[in-house]
Amino acid sequence: MMMQLIDDHALRFGVAQLCDALNVPRASYYRWKRPVLGPHRPRTTPRALSATERTEVLDLLHEPRFVDRAPAEVLATLLDDGSYLCSERTMYRLLAASGEVRERRDQLRRPTYTKPELLATKPNELWSWDITKLHGPAKWTYFYLYVILDVFSRYVVGWMVAPQESAALAQELLRTTCERQGITAAQLTIHADRGTSMTSKPVALLLADLGVTKTHSRPHTSNDNPFSEAHFKTLKYRPGFPERFGAVEDARDHCATFFDWYNADHHHSGLAMLTPHDVHHGLADERTAHRAAVLAAAHRAHPERFVHGVPTPHAPPREVWINPPPRRSGDLPTPASETAPALGVAEAGAGAEVQGLGGAAPVVTTEEVLQ
Repeated sequence: MMMQLIDDHALRFGVAQLCDALNVPRASYYRWKRPVLGPHRPRTTPRALSATERTEVLDLLHEPRFVDRAPAEVLATLLDDGSYLCSERTMYRLLAASGEVRERRDQLRRPTYTKPELLATKPNELWSWDITKLHGPAKWTYFYLYVILDVFSRYVVGWMVAPQESAALAQELLRTTCERQGITAAQLTIHADRGTSMTSKPVALLLADLGVTKTHSRPHTSNDNPFSEAHFKTLKYRPGFPERFGAVEDARDHCATFFDWYNADHHHSGLAMLTPHDVHHGLADERTAHRAAVLAAAHRAHPERFVHGVPTPHAPPREVWINPPPRRSGDLPTPASETAPALGVAEAGAGAEVQGLGGAAPVVTTEEVLQ
């Protein structure tokens, strides 16, 4: 169709101008005009070696005196002996065609990591967690903020500020958060990058004991954990975020205020400007219906101001993906991941208190786990 269009208007506008406008290579148009019929004829050159000559070269290279020498040395030796069969490059081509050319040194072969493709269709089905640094009072001092985010609702289900990054603290935060959210076996998938705490054995055993599937990003691929990365940007680019925190208590106070605002008052652009609290607790339809009623009343009062009819508010997405697969017609949504069976694990860590909704309850950690 495109080629015929060019052919019909070629005399008026010119082939080059039409091909540029339609983004069609001119070579493709000319091949369409003058197709080559019949089987493809391989190119031959009189410089090429015959099959007999190629076999002779390979046999020579396989001789004991040449088997461990480079083609450059082989060529030099033959020239000193008063013989010439082919060039050095031709020797390399013949050896490569026979699969006999490789790097002599051992080469590191990195494993191929599968791109995680995770789907959430309701709260507490897919969580994303990560750790970020907060600047301390002096140079090279940091506090570590652990955050667990529900991917579907963007609701922060658990967080903690600690003076160090520790697998034991991460284990305690995950255990406490799962208890508070009422997570059951085979319900949840937790996604994280490949940090030391995320890939630690204590965390892996805890999640297996809880019946929670864990997935990881590909190495050095921040796009595989986009929701946690975007959340940290919201935290650090918000007005009022300090350049440094004087003590860990200052960091905890600031984060407590931020997460209260983020969950309950922040109208999230990825949730049709609803708050994470509304989506996480099933209030999204009620809020959307209320907004629709307000817009309908505004339309009744001034219909001339709404040229496209009664306005309708946007609804939050019904599914949220990490790396959505290419869609094909007839495809149906699939669960985020199959949950592995519980394997059994030891209890988590050691001592202080967990603060959150409903008051504080004593637990075992050396830090304060905040929710």
